[in-house]
Amino acid sequence: MTELLHREFVYLWYYFTLQLGQIFPYWVLGMVLGSAVSVFAKERIHGAFRSLQGKKLGVIGIFAASVLGVASPLCMYGTVPLAASFSRSGIKDDWLAAFMMSSILLNPQLIAYSAALGGAALTVRIVSCLLCGAAAGLLVHFFFKNKSFFNFSGFEEPKSRDTDPNLLLRFLKNLGRNIKATGLYFLIGIVLSALFQRYVPAEAMTAIFGGNEAFGVLMAATVGVPLYACGGGTIPLLQQWLADGMSLGGAAAFMLTGPSTKITNLGAVKIVLGVRRFFLYLAFVMLFSLASGLIVNLIP
Repeated sequence: MTELLHREFVYLWYYFTLQLGQIFPYWVLGMVLGSAVSVFAKERIHGAFRSLQGKKLGVIGIFAASVLGVASPLCMYGTVPLAASFSRSGIKDDWLAAFMMSSILLNPQLIAYSAALGGAALTVRIVSCLLCGAAAGLLVHFFFKNKSFFNFSGFEEPKSRDTDPNLLLRFLKNLGRNIKATGLYFLIGIVLSALFQRYVPAEAMTAIFGGNEAFGVLMAATVGVPLYACGGGTIPLLQQWLADGMSLGGAAAFMLTGPSTKITNLGAVKIVLGVRRFFLYLAFVMLFSLASGLIVNLIP
């Protein structure tokens, strides 16, 4: 019995270290990039969004807002107060919807993490997240044109934690908070990936996520709802699933439903939307994720 346990530990340690070696450089890059953007570029990005106010850009402004949402390094609970201040300064709800939706889905740090999945998956993630933000903005633009879509009452201007006058210390403090916030989830993702490699046959993953492509996309979108906890923590799992036969469309669906239905994000979204529009948000996320996954799988 002891020998069997030792053998299993050796196998798991091998898979753990193998996965860690493949993913760790991307995690470090994500940490450094995310903190650098937060400390040195965040105000410029948000200032660029404010500068759109008053310009007659029409729906083009929605796509610009989606791009700036991806560039913003804030998490959802940081984005909501910021969006409230944007709203008070006159930014339109459709632009805010695009900015908030894409900000939920992606940020510079997660882009760096996702590079570990390969160029195709990274491209799919960036494009699908940008289009999801734009689609949210367009829906608000056409169906809530003369109505207020968000309720930001009670939200104040967010306070920055990056206040140290020494730029290097400011960056290092932000980097420390980043590591503290994501490190545990990253390690959990590596452990889960090692367990999948050891105990889940590749044929089973292909049958669930790849064999029947439409069913695989649906399963990936559904699994993304309860499983997603932290973007960096899911990269090792996705890398392994893709290697075991998950379709690229299934990965796209997972990468959309995961962050958009993350419990902490849902809590923030429900506060500003109310019950009825909150369920519209969930329906939009699921439908867009399924459609995106199916479309990606049609691409040769």
